[in-house]
Amino acid sequence: MARGKFRIYLGAAPGVGKTYAMLSEAHRRVERGTDCVVAFVELHDRPRTEVMLHGLEQIPRKRLEYRGGTFTEMDVDAVLARHPQVALVDELAHTNIPGSRNAKRWQDVEELLAAGIDVISTVNIQHLESLGDVVESITGVRQRETVPDEVVRRADQIELVDMSPQALRRRMAHGNIYKPDKVDAALSNYFRPGNLTALRELALLWVADRVDEYLKQYRSEHRVSKIWGSRERIVVGLTGGPEGRTLIRRAARLAEKGAGGEVLAVYIARSDGLTAASPKELAVQRTLVEDLGGTFHHVVGDDIPAALLDFARGVNATQIVLGSSRRKTWQYVFGPGVGATVARESGPDLDVHIVTHDEVAKGRGLPVARGARLGRGRIIWGWAVGLAGPAILAVLLNAVDLGLANNVLLFLTLTVAAALLGGLLPALASAAFGTFLLNYFFTPPLHRLTIADSRNIVALVIFVAVAVSVASVMDLAARRTHQAARLRAESEILSFLAGNVLRGETSLEALLERVRETFGMESAALLERKSDIDPWTCVGRVGFGGPVERPEDADVDMPVGDHMALALTGRVLPAEDRRVLAAFAAQAVVVLDRRRLQEEADQARTLAEGNRIRTALLAAVSHDLRTPLAGIKAAVSSLRSDDVAWSEEDQAELLEGIEEGADRLDHLVGNLLDMSRLQTGTVTPIIREVDLDEVVPMALGGVPEDSAVLDVPETLPMVRVDAGLLERAVANVVENAVKYSPDGTPVLVAASAIADRVEVRVVDRGPGVPDEAKDRIFEPFQRYGDAPRGAGVGLGLAVARGFAEAMGGTLNAEDTPGGGLTMVLTLRAGKRPAFLSVPSEGQASW
Repeated sequence: MARGKFRIYLGAAPGVGKTYAMLSEAHRRVERGTDCVVAFVELHDRPRTEVMLHGLEQIPRKRLEYRGGTFTEMDVDAVLARHPQVALVDELAHTNIPGSRNAKRWQDVEELLAAGIDVISTVNIQHLESLGDVVESITGVRQRETVPDEVVRRADQIELVDMSPQALRRRMAHGNIYKPDKVDAALSNYFRPGNLTALRELALLWVADRVDEYLKQYRSEHRVSKIWGSRERIVVGLTGGPEGRTLIRRAARLAEKGAGGEVLAVYIARSDGLTAASPKELAVQRTLVEDLGGTFHHVVGDDIPAALLDFARGVNATQIVLGSSRRKTWQYVFGPGVGATVARESGPDLDVHIVTHDEVAKGRGLPVARGARLGRGRIIWGWAVGLAGPAILAVLLNAVDLGLANNVLLFLTLTVAAALLGGLLPALASAAFGTFLLNYFFTPPLHRLTIADSRNIVALVIFVAVAVSVASVMDLAARRTHQAARLRAESEILSFLAGNVLRGETSLEALLERVRETFGMESAALLERKSDIDPWTCVGRVGFGGPVERPEDADVDMPVGDHMALALTGRVLPAEDRRVLAAFAAQAVVVLDRRRLQEEADQARTLAEGNRIRTALLAAVSHDLRTPLAGIKAAVSSLRSDDVAWSEEDQAELLEGIEEGADRLDHLVGNLLDMSRLQTGTVTPIIREVDLDEVVPMALGGVPEDSAVLDVPETLPMVRVDAGLLERAVANVVENAVKYSPDGTPVLVAASAIADRVEVRVVDRGPGVPDEAKDRIFEPFQRYGDAPRGAGVGLGLAVARGFAEAMGGTLNAEDTPGGGLTMVLTLRAGKRPAFLSVPSEGQASW
């Protein structure tokens, strides 16, 4: 069965009209005769959206019982049984009620698509998993419900439902999104203009990236090589020299002039191994371009201009930025250079910028380390000069008689030129061919391979000897140059590795990427096995292509010890490169060992923290718990004593002391146990929607009757919490506030709703806490000021914050205007008002 088509309406924030657009599309399809049903649509009490459901078939929802409440979810089985052509499924990131067919709604959608049903859905940009941290930094709200980016990327069509922040706020003010009692809070919090503008930009950029992916796919499928200038993409060609930083900054300035400009820095390495470019300089330039918002690319290619142009056309670039050549004037005899070649071959669709810099005409430095030592072009020219040159010279000299000595010198000049260009072999061939031509055409007897005068024999022998000597010297110079460049590159790499060892900076993946780029490979992986008979496992991998499961499957494998190997794929590596590869492999093992040691250190740190907590618990038991125990024991001993006849009032007082001591002991032990549970991570909250009126009054039972004033409006929304944990957290905060409040001044416990959260504020008029101590008071076993030892073990606020965070909330301290301290407990609001008994569906996190 063919997979269904998936369409998503993406919005920047709630209320932009995603559901409305989805229902409008459904009406259009129904009018065209398409079998379209509503599998699940969330109305959010919006009348205009509800009107759009008229005329559409709705699949009845599935009712589920959960923790004493009845909830409804999409009935996947009913939709599959109905099997429409198109199903509407709202709120893709929704988390289903426990007991549902799948944990997440997007998993339900995957089942419908797999069954061949087309699905239209909606999602907000803040629910994409990769953007969770960004959205939280913008809005201050952590999204608990997310959908993997890959699920949205796989959609066949993504349509952005856009609305300006001003228009969205007007909709909010008119009551078209939230109820009137929530409008002011929403406009002053989540729906602030800055928040909406930032979220809108995120949505636009994300959709633009997806459009770019579709464009690349289309160009690839249709083999479109011509550049389409949809937006400015600037490619910066790097050589590894210091001028690269100037080029990157210049390209960034060019990109800023156009909307959506993008900078792509590319370094092209030859395919035959190590290069003479400094890894340290390339690392600096990579960091610079990434800091400026661009990307760094490493491409392998022997023809640098062609590789650069292929890369630029492949990424649909519009401009190329290159630096002015560093070659000196005489070096242009070997060719026009990369910049001139790229400008000539770029065509009308690519603009080439040649940027001046401080390194212009200062020399190219050492040549690239290559196995052939001389370029293919130079070798071809060497053979051409060595073979064609003597033939042409012989024709010219036949017309002009310069004497044998001059002829020998001219042929020797061609041999030297062949040696300079092509090395040893073209020079030897030129010497042999030149000797034959001198003997045949210019040494008596002419046009015969014999020599009449012995002096001419000496001249030809000297000619051959000089030619061979010059060719040997040139070949030796080329070999030494190659070795020098190679050693320079190796020393740079080894210096880089040594620096990383000392600083401990490189991660395993970054190091493997460095290996892959240095040797021009497709992928690099570090393999490990526990023994000789165990299978290999991959502990780190970078690159593309299929995974390597064994070292034998790789093109290059470098053993490291008995049970580790560095495996590379892409090409066979020359034996001379394996020395540097061995250094990389050893460094990879060091990085892996460092990472594992760090993990063990983290575990040891956790154990040490646990030991510290246990030590503090023992100290608390040995000191703070003695006081109530001593009081209880003294009262019981007094009551059991036969030496004193206690009156009823005395007995009542002693019993009251026993009861107070027991309550105090129970409170202290409860906090100790709670802190132990928090430290060991065994607190598992059972989240459900509850009314603050049900929980907060119970939390005040442990304080004197007139010591706290409660102000919890009935119109507050319900909160999504664990009722037991919330009661303990509020009780601890209130008890702490009462402890420090002046006599006769009650503590105020007030609650209010702000956007999608509810705040419980516990306000006291005590001495307050300085700003530098506000975080410290939440640490375990901390007492502020001169609180006596008997006042508790200093766990109340630590336990309260731990419980708040376990429920997805926060607990912070603020100054009370006029003096004192205010504890702010922030909780997640439910989807239904407190005064309704029937829950509504939504994106609650269960």
